[in-house]
Amino acid sequence: MSRLHFEDFVPGAVITHGPRVITRQEIVAFAAEFDPQPMHLDEEAAKKTMLGGLSASGWHTCSIMMRLIYDGLLVKAASMGAPSVDELKWLKPVRPGDALSLRLTVLDKREPKSRPDLGFVFVRCELVNQHGEAVLEASYPGMFAKRNREAAE
Repeated sequence: MSRLHFEDFVPGAVITHGPRVITRQEIVAFAAEFDPQPMHLDEEAAKKTMLGGLSASGWHTCSIMMRLIYDGLLVKAASMGAPSVDELKWLKPVRPGDALSLRLTVLDKREPKSRPDLGFVFVRCELVNQHGEAVLEASYPGMFAKRNREAAE
C-alpha cells in the first residue's frame, strides 16, 4: 500500500472516519483511571452537575478523536507526529450510546526551510455525534514525511 506523504495533502480536502459508539462502561472505566469526577462516574451525581447527566471526560473524547485520526488517516500516512495542538474545544457532552465520527479538514500546508525532509499539514478536526452536532473541535499542525525525503537528506 502506498503511504500518504506531505505532497498528497490538498487544502480543502476532507477525511472522514467512523462512527464509533461510546458505551457507559468505557466512559466510567476511563474516568475511574484518569478523570474521576462525579459527572463521569455516577449517573445520579452527574444529574446534579452542569452537564445534567453522565458524560465522557473531555480527555476521553480527545483519546477517541486520536483513535479515529489514526484509523482514518495515520495508519496509511507517513506521519512524523505533531509539535502542538493549537486549539481544543469541547462543545457538547458525549453520552453513552453516542456514535462519534471524525471530520478532518486540511486547512493549509507549509514546507519549512530548516527541515527539507518534512512538511506541516494544518488541519481542523471535528468529532460529530449521530445528530451531526460537533462535540469537539481541535486544530493542529501535523508533520508528514516528503515522498522524496531520502533525496533531501
